[in-house]
Amino acid sequence: MAETIGCDEMVRMLQGAAEKIRGAHEMLSKLDTFAGDGDHGTTMKRAMGCVDKAVAESKGTDLGCLLGNVGWAVLGVDGGSTGPLLGTFFTGMSESVGRKASLDGAGLASALEAALASVRKQTKAQVGDKTMMDALVPAIQAVRAATDAGASPAEALAKAAAAAEAGAASTRDMRARFGRAKNLGDRSIGSPDPGATSMSLIFKGFAEALK
Repeated sequence: MAETIGCDEMVRMLQGAAEKIRGAHEMLSKLDTFAGDGDHGTTMKRAMGCVDKAVAESKGTDLGCLLGNVGWAVLGVDGGSTGPLLGTFFTGMSESVGRKASLDGAGLASALEAALASVRKQTKAQVGDKTMMDALVPAIQAVRAATDAGASPAEALAKAAAAAEAGAASTRDMRARFGRAKNLGDRSIGSPDPGATSMSLIFKGFAEALK
């Protein structure tokens, strides 16, 4: 398992996330038909195409540049809030990382916390509102708890993936408070949130890439 995350490891993480999303994009769109436009999977697949392109064009750059290029590429993706929120996540990481060549556990936790802080500037959604935050927040909390206990980045991301998966699953029983789904009231209960599910897949891709 990786004890630090350099550019090579980050590239594998990003590619792993993209692979997970591509493999599940039809399922994600199906989830989105429950209360949205039914295009979330297609939008996420397009976003991951931007990730792949940015990664391919970022050879030889430092971590901050790599993540910044990915973030700006994803920000341009059309399709509701997906591009702005996911792009902001990566640009937030980039700003925290700066010119660092690698991240240890504490550095990873700080970068992810900076990413979350950036996302919070774009949305008022909280855990329990049936959004991507229900997977993102517990994942990052898990990384911080694990690294504070001495875990490696790989070990911390495994914990994060499990926390994100549990958070996404919990949205099934939630009443939506954001987006089109909020107009359904109690009828929004019964299906997992596609955004939270996507975030869970991203962290699963991150974790598996570092095994």
